[in-house]
Amino acid sequence: MTNSITRRNFGLGAAAMALGAPAWGGAFQPKTPQRAIPRWRGFNLLDLFQALTPEERRQRSNEDVYRWIRDWGFNFIRVPLDYWFWIDSDCRLTKTMRKADVMKIRESSLEEIDAIVERGRKFGLHVNLNMHRAPGYCINGSEREPFALWSDGEALAAFAQHWEMFAKRYKGVSAYDLSFNLVNEAPSPKEGYMSRDDYARVMRTGIDAIRSVSPQRLILVDGLDVGNSVATELIPTGAGQSVHSYWPGELTHFHASWVDHRMDFPQPSWPILNADGTTRLGRQQLEAHFKPWGELAAQGIPVHCGEMGCFNRTPEPIVLHWMSDVLEILEGYGIGWSLWEFRGSFGILDSGREDVAYEDWHGLKLDRQLLSLLQAH
Repeated sequence: MTNSITRRNFGLGAAAMALGAPAWGGAFQPKTPQRAIPRWRGFNLLDLFQALTPEERRQRSNEDVYRWIRDWGFNFIRVPLDYWFWIDSDCRLTKTMRKADVMKIRESSLEEIDAIVERGRKFGLHVNLNMHRAPGYCINGSEREPFALWSDGEALAAFAQHWEMFAKRYKGVSAYDLSFNLVNEAPSPKEGYMSRDDYARVMRTGIDAIRSVSPQRLILVDGLDVGNSVATELIPTGAGQSVHSYWPGELTHFHASWVDHRMDFPQPSWPILNADGTTRLGRQQLEAHFKPWGELAAQGIPVHCGEMGCFNRTPEPIVLHWMSDVLEILEGYGIGWSLWEFRGSFGILDSGREDVAYEDWHGLKLDRQLLSLLQAH
């Protein structure tokens, strides 16, 4: 790991290390909690998540949000970015990106990202910038891109240039304050679209572009299969890897229209049972799901859970039970996490759950039970 991080022990001191090595009372006993990075814990902030969101519906996180996150005991924010926000073109009106426009940067639009980074530093929150929509790829609506990141040389060149731009822009910001997460939720390898080697090649190009400017910058790459599988081909780069915790999807995305398309996921439970009452998916299977990530962390590769959570149609008691298991397993490996999202249908504020007794929080609706569970882990 880079000196700029280890020299300061990430500025989180003994508390962060203690969080990475909890006392365990159950049967699950990981032997080597992660030490490569702190066990960062926090939230995704969606200020620049989707450029096609109407302006009146966009979230804008003011200093109060950063203060609340800090005062509640958290130390991390992940910021999913849509590169269309800073392209100087009419793409947000036409809903179409042209190849010729991909590198037309509107400098003033980057100032909003500058402000996020500075607010993070002011309130002691590590900021992780993630390209949710990158040139040539997005897990949501990739068909809007004029080329494919995994196979088109122009897309790859643009991807590298955007990350090089951020590396130059924030070269003076320490790795303690800022990290980069190259692209959100890589797809599953598919013949004719993207192979594991294609993914590794693209990520290496992004890593090299950043390191050519800022060799000490902490870089995270998402796991394959939408953040579920370790990208073993990238271990030699030393870049960190990010797992996403939406497993099992029938529980986390119950009646989420973009996943549960036909609304036919069964009523969720945890554990998920077979017809005869035996367990089909439960704590044991969840431990097996995360085991490769714990083993990766034990090798000294930084590992973080960039997204986790449940859509608001899953009953709250089931959410709390499932999430408690997820958090305990991650904690045992010393792996930090970032809830999707802070405010909204997966979050602790204004989630719209119908079975929660909300607490008023400065005019917003706070799910105190969910907050307390997160604070405990």
